[in-house]
Amino acid sequence: MFKSGFVTIIGRPNVGKSTLLNNVIGQKISAISNKPQTTRNKITFIHTDESSQIIFLDTPGIQTPKNKLGNYMLEVSESTLSEVDVITYIVDCSTSIGRLDSYIINEFKEKNIKTPIILLINKIDEIPKEELFKIIEMYSELGIFKEIIPISALRNDGIDAYLDTLKSYLKEGPQYYPEDMITDKPERFIVSEIIREKALRHLDEEVPHGIAVSIESMKERSNKNMMDVEATIYVERETHKGIVIGKNGSMLKKIGSEARKEIENLLDTRVHLKLWVKVEKNWRDLDNKVKYFGYK
Repeated sequence: MFKSGFVTIIGRPNVGKSTLLNNVIGQKISAISNKPQTTRNKITFIHTDESSQIIFLDTPGIQTPKNKLGNYMLEVSESTLSEVDVITYIVDCSTSIGRLDSYIINEFKEKNIKTPIILLINKIDEIPKEELFKIIEMYSELGIFKEIIPISALRNDGIDAYLDTLKSYLKEGPQYYPEDMITDKPERFIVSEIIREKALRHLDEEVPHGIAVSIESMKERSNKNMMDVEATIYVERETHKGIVIGKNGSMLKKIGSEARKEIENLLDTRVHLKLWVKVEKNWRDLDNKVKYFGYK
């Protein structure tokens, strides 16, 4: 019997949602960093094996919106709760339930959600086992989770147990996507995410929130095994533009060099990457610009 179904991944920012899913499918699709707002879109990840196909929806971390982009991200995260067969709620190994996690848990309770909720406690490699038992007990007492599974997404620990548990909640169903398909996002989207991730990783704390990446062109050269990629990194302030470029272009070169290597692995060809930096003032507060950058 072949099983299939849809699973959403919910959680506050930086608990490891994208790390988990990139590991599940064995390839980086979604940007990963330790800064808030790393995941902005709903991204579909497809895991297929001999007996099942699990379609994961990675959503932006649930947080209080501060602008139009934030409103979009919250709407995306909350809208998936009614679209799926299983909800995965992921937390880290904090020994108390913080403000945002309390908000999410209250949302589950108030909406009276009937969809099974599986809790993943991530980053278990960072704490002793005695502490983990207390955290499991703390969440068990809430009485809203069908399963509680400790994992380390970074070390791929507990992932197989999680997948097996998901399958037990899925029903017999069709294979929605070809078995070699791992996301429904186009290559341009993945390339833009790679560039944005490198920028997030290297830039100062105040800059990354206002960064967007637009792929201007991707063209394969007819006479060489080479792809020309041109992209623009948008920032919200003139001062941020200088930071992204760096002294004598050093920061932009660092971002470009790291991104190029990863894009080459993705596309399995040599890549010539050209990056520009432009200012689009306060774009996160403008509906038309939020949509232009693909958040719609």
